[in-house]
Amino acid sequence: MSKKIQVAIADAQVLCRVGLCDVLQRNPDVDIAGQAGNADELLKIVEERPIDVVVVDYNQPDFFNPEIVADIKKSAPSTHILVISSDDRKERIYQVLEDGVNSFLTKQCDEGEILDAIKATARGDKFYCHKILDLIIERSFPSKSEDCTATPLTPREKEILTLVAKGKVAKEIAADLHISPHTIYTHRKNILRKLNLTSPTEMIVYALEHGMIELSDRS
Repeated sequence: MSKKIQVAIADAQVLCRVGLCDVLQRNPDVDIAGQAGNADELLKIVEERPIDVVVVDYNQPDFFNPEIVADIKKSAPSTHILVISSDDRKERIYQVLEDGVNSFLTKQCDEGEILDAIKATARGDKFYCHKILDLIIERSFPSKSEDCTATPLTPREKEILTLVAKGKVAKEIAADLHISPHTIYTHRKNILRKLNLTSPTEMIVYALEHGMIELSDRS
């Protein structure tokens, strides 16, 4: 029989704690090991017993704040953290992500996402709802209205790089540009060499960073 995931629920609002417990207790793989209404109660729980996942809303002044993430990491290094919060302040969200939370959901997420996040977090994996993922991508690949960075690529090579980054294969690019696939392969090798890249994946990242494509362009 597999070991149940030991979960601690930390939220200053009783109704939120009860609601989360109700959702999680329907899953036979999860055991509610404790509930906390403030930071002191939560730290006592993680110090007294092994907890696989802490579910916490850090955005509750006088009860929980962003520093709770670092406090949990210090008191129970092996415990993983899932944030479920309605906080919409980007810098605060970035702060707790950098402090080491494994997963982050908003309070608009449904039951299925919560259960999936619990299981992923217990394994030590990352799990983000689409709103948080959008913020991470926005910070990693900020939109650029104009790219003034000089590159050693010819206009044709830039065109091919853009098409590769959009997910097109050599035959599709050759058909679009009315040239042979062999010529596409030659251009692609030159692009990799000139930009000191090693793979099509790095070409995609380069194109994103330099504003040559948007994430929505990827097929």
